[in-house]
Amino acid sequence: MMRGPKQVKIAVRRPDGEIVTKTEPLSQIYTGRLRKVPFIRGFFALIETMVLGIKSLMFSANVAVEAELDEKPKPVVIWIPVVLGIVFGVALFVVLPMVITHYGIDRLTDSSIVSNAADGVLRVLIFLAYLGLMSLLPDIRRVFAYHGAEHKTVNAYEAGAPLNVESVQQFSTAHTRCGTGFLLIVMVIAICVFVFTGQPAIYWRLLSRLILLPVIAAIGYELIHFAADRTENIVIKAIMRPSLALQSLTTRQPDSQQVEVAIEALQGVLEPEEK
Repeated sequence: MMRGPKQVKIAVRRPDGEIVTKTEPLSQIYTGRLRKVPFIRGFFALIETMVLGIKSLMFSANVAVEAELDEKPKPVVIWIPVVLGIVFGVALFVVLPMVITHYGIDRLTDSSIVSNAADGVLRVLIFLAYLGLMSLLPDIRRVFAYHGAEHKTVNAYEAGAPLNVESVQQFSTAHTRCGTGFLLIVMVIAICVFVFTGQPAIYWRLLSRLILLPVIAAIGYELIHFAADRTENIVIKAIMRPSLALQSLTTRQPDSQQVEVAIEALQGVLEPEEK
């Protein structure tokens, strides 16, 4: 999936080798003035990432299921795993570390700073362990290879290189504005923010995490936006190094066919702008 200034294009390779595409114009909420206002734009970027990501997954799953069943699946078939995935994510990355902290670490210390810091560190460790385990699954490794193909293609475009397989394959699978790196930065910022929120009842702690998530995401977005234009700065390089290193878990070297899909998606959002 590639997002352009005015539209988004999704490209999926069917089992028979054909590349199926879908192009949609971006809603005004993603392209209007608010999308350009510092800090406010981070909130809209978060919503956009979730919405476009779910749409992309649904289209990809729709193509796969339709090819397997030779008929268009009912919407509920696609939505059920999406909803379950969101619930699982909240339970694993928000509720689980909070429960461990509340019923374990809080019994060993009265310090709210230690408690909240431990909650945040646990969240990061669970996140890293989850990515590590997922990367062992063959199907997920293939998804990560497509992720690498996206990064290579964008890197090639930003470098002004030709958008063909041979050229694109020469570029890195890491990219400064990667969503995986964004999640890590959000988690680190969350530790810094929540460390001073005290030790309320567990349900209030959960509510505060969810309510402040858009604010923290907005701060993380601005940090990435700032760093993306200063990649040669020594301090920025040091700050972004963990984010880039994390991408080694969520990207793999793609094959030529995967790069072709990524190029098809990117060209689809560039061509209207260049005419």
